[in-house]
Amino acid sequence: MSSFFIKTKENPKTARKGKHGAAPKRKSDGDPGAKSKLREKKTNSRYNEEISSDSENEGPTVPRKRQVIVENDYGETPQEKKLRLAKLYLDQLKEADENKAEEEDFETDLIAGRLEEEVLEQKGKLQRFIAKDLIQPEASEIRLLRGHKLPVTCLVISPDDKCIFSAAKDCSIIKWDVESGKKLHTIPGGRKGTEDRHVGHTAHILCMTISSDGKYLATGDMNKLIMIWEAETCKHLYKFTGHKGPVSGLSFRKGTHDLYSASHDRSVKVWNVDENAYVETLFGHQDNITGLDSLGRERCVTTGGRDRTVRVWKIAEESQLVFHGHEGSIDCIQLINEEHMITGADDGSVSLWSVNKKKPLSTVKKAHGCHGDAELQQPHWVASVAALHNSDIVASGSHNSQVQLWKCGQNYRGLERLFTVPVSGFINSLKFSSSGQFLVAGVGQEHRLGRWWRLKDAKNGIYVIPLKRKPPSPEEAKTNE
Repeated sequence: MSSFFIKTKENPKTARKGKHGAAPKRKSDGDPGAKSKLREKKTNSRYNEEISSDSENEGPTVPRKRQVIVENDYGETPQEKKLRLAKLYLDQLKEADENKAEEEDFETDLIAGRLEEEVLEQKGKLQRFIAKDLIQPEASEIRLLRGHKLPVTCLVISPDDKCIFSAAKDCSIIKWDVESGKKLHTIPGGRKGTEDRHVGHTAHILCMTISSDGKYLATGDMNKLIMIWEAETCKHLYKFTGHKGPVSGLSFRKGTHDLYSASHDRSVKVWNVDENAYVETLFGHQDNITGLDSLGRERCVTTGGRDRTVRVWKIAEESQLVFHGHEGSIDCIQLINEEHMITGADDGSVSLWSVNKKKPLSTVKKAHGCHGDAELQQPHWVASVAALHNSDIVASGSHNSQVQLWKCGQNYRGLERLFTVPVSGFINSLKFSSSGQFLVAGVGQEHRLGRWWRLKDAKNGIYVIPLKRKPPSPEEAKTNE
């Protein structure tokens, strides 16, 4: 190994230097031993210099303290740190893009679901299954709102579920706050003969309806009058005349201010409230019309009392479809969706219908039981019905002081009892809230159309019935999370 360095070409200046770089003394030039020793020292010096030269080629030696400062917790160089941070940034961007894509997919699915529901709703095929989760409320959870002096005949709930409007045989209209149960406004009734100077009704109010945007409230009475009110302030706006008998049914077409009215004069009339105008009259029933309802399509449905028919009126085509099924007078009707409806009759039966079938899809006879002696038993007649739109829940009321909740079968092919809610009095009107959180019942001592039967112990008022749901199972709760 040393011979390699000996063969290396020497620098003359280096050869003439000693260990510390100083020139050797002159007297040693002639001493062979001294020359040999000097040659060995030069060789060792070159060897040491070669080692030092290799270290210099690798870069200057960094002090230990500086190395600690340069390195980080990951034990990496600045270049490795930059690379790691760049990868981390790219991963964050990728994760953000994935989250954004998931949110967009969720929103897309949500919009698609809503559009699908809207299409099914327009076709009358939407049916939300809610009944399986309902449980009977406790008696202490049911509230009674009292303010009318005579039996409550009709009521409606505002589209936002915050207010209830009720009317009664005392000719008054009361606006209630749902949450507090307090009166927000009262339109007092007038005495007979004061029609010219009294702003309001002077005869029994039989029906009422509210527009889907909550702007207009319409009421109809025994004096053949229809009155239009501003729902927010209860200010009187218009008075419609034209019917030749008591006004027994009212309904706004959903999404419009077109008003349909029915009367004991056997006619259906169409009005435009925005224009304060009468549009047309439709005829067909052979007896007093006892109920009317409508949704978004340009048509309405009615019940014809003793003519025992249900009719679907196609307004634009000026035509009608006639349905038969009940054995008695059909007193009430409510649309479940655009294709299905429920009716109740004084023969004690409740029926489900499709507008595509001339006969009921399902009928429950003696829906509220019977009364009287064993040999002379008569069914409790059904005085009111209601439906939670586009769901499988309907309700019926009778003079047996019970509200009956029903579950509609798949495709409305059957009716199954859920539970009953006891109330005190004739159940003259029923309405579900839009949210499905509660049901209201207008009750009184008498039927809304007559005094042939009186319940002395009954109360005149409004029952607010909560629709309670079963608590979710652990598996369902985990899924919802």
